Amino acid sequence: MTAFRTLDDAGSLKGKRVLLRVDVNVPMESGRVTDATRIERVVPTIREIADGGGRVILLAHFGRPKGKREPKDSLEPVVPALTEALGRPVAFADDCVGEAATAAVAALKDGDVLLLENTRYHAGEEKNDPAFVAALAENGDVYVNEAFSAAHRAHASTEGLARKLPAFAGRLMQAELDALTKGLEAPKRPVIAIVGGAKVSSKIDLLQNLVAKVDMLVIGGGMANTFLHAQGKAVGKSLCERDLAETATRILKAAEAANCRVILPVDAVIAREFKANAPSQTVSVDAVPEDAMILDAGPASVAEIDAAIDEAATLVWNGPLGAFELTPFDAATVAAARHAAERTKAGQLVSVAGGGDTVAALNHAGAGEAFSYVSTAGGAFLEWLEGKALPGVEALRAKG
Repeated sequence: MTAFRTLDDAGSLKGKRVLLRVDVNVPMESGRVTDATRIERVVPTIREIADGGGRVILLAHFGRPKGKREPKDSLEPVVPALTEALGRPVAFADDCVGEAATAAVAALKDGDVLLLENTRYHAGEEKNDPAFVAALAENGDVYVNEAFSAAHRAHASTEGLARKLPAFAGRLMQAELDALTKGLEAPKRPVIAIVGGAKVSSKIDLLQNLVAKVDMLVIGGGMANTFLHAQGKAVGKSLCERDLAETATRILKAAEAANCRVILPVDAVIAREFKANAPSQTVSVDAVPEDAMILDAGPASVAEIDAAIDEAATLVWNGPLGAFELTPFDAATVAAARHAAERTKAGQLVSVAGGGDTVAALNHAGAGEAFSYVSTAGGAFLEWLEGKALPGVEALRAKG
C-alpha cells in the first residue's frame, strides 16, 4: 500500500498559514450546537498545529446551500463551541475567499485560529473549480485534510487544494486511514465482515467487493430476507426485495468462487406488528408464517455469528442485524456487538465499524468504545468498503 503524507512529514509549521479542512457539520438548534462530537474530534490536530506556531485557518462546509449565501447555513454559530472545545479564542471571517478572508488571515499571529465562512456558499466548491481552488490557496502555505467524512467528494476544499499546496493528513484522517487499512487493505486474517441494514439494493457494490476480500461474510437485517427468499425460503410479510433474488444468488455464487463463507440467519425472531414490544416468537427460517415478519436474527444465528467472530482476527461491521431501534428486536445486534467488543478488549480482534445506523447500534449496545475504530464518516466509509477510490484520500498519497 502507498503511504499517506501526514503531519509527521510536514516539518515545522511555525509561521505558516495552514489551511485545515475540518468537518464541523454539527447538529444545531436555535443557533446553538447540540452535539459537539465532530468538533471535539478535530481539536487535537488544531492544537498540535497551533502549539507548533502554525496559523490555523479552518475550512468547512455546513448544510447544502448550493452556492448561495443562506443565513441558516452560516458557520458563525459554531465559533462558541469551537472556542470552548479548544480553550482558546477562534476568530471568524464572513467569507472563505476575497477581501474578508484575506484581511482575517493577514491579522493572524503564530498559534492563532481562524474559521472561514461556509465553503459551499460558492458554487466553485462542489464543482472543484480551478479558479476557486486558486482563491482558497492564496490564503495558505500548507493544506491539511482532517475531514475523512468529505473525502469521497472531489470538491475544491477536499481534493483541489490537496493538488495545489503541499498536502498532509491530519491526525483524525490518519487514524481513519490506519483503521481502514487494517480492516480491509492489509488486514490480519481471517477477516469477517458483518453487513446488515434494510436493503440489498443500497449495498450491492459493497457485498460484491467484500466477498472477494473477506473470509466470512455475515448478512443480517432486512437484507438477509432477500437472500433467504433467493434460496426458496418463505419470508412472510418481511421486508424483502424479491426482484433482487437473482442479484442475491449471483453474490452467493461469487462468494463460493472466492472461498468466502456466507453466514445467513438460521432462525428468526418474528412478529405480526412492527412496533416495540410487539408479541414475538423465535422460529426456524424454514418455518416463517405467511402473516409474520422477520424483525431480528434468533439466538441460534447469534451463536453462529459469535463462533465466526471467535475464528476471526479482523472484523469489519456495517449495518445492524435486526430492527435494533425496537425492543426486543435489538437482541442479535446487541449480543454480537458485545461479543466483538469483548474479543477486541482481550486483544484477539481488530474491529472496525462505520455508517450512521452502525454507530447508533453499537452505542445502543454499549460496545462502540471498545471497538478498535468506529468511523462517523457514513458515505466515505461506505465507498471505501465498496472498493472505490476517494478523491480526497488519493490526493494525500505519498508520491513514488
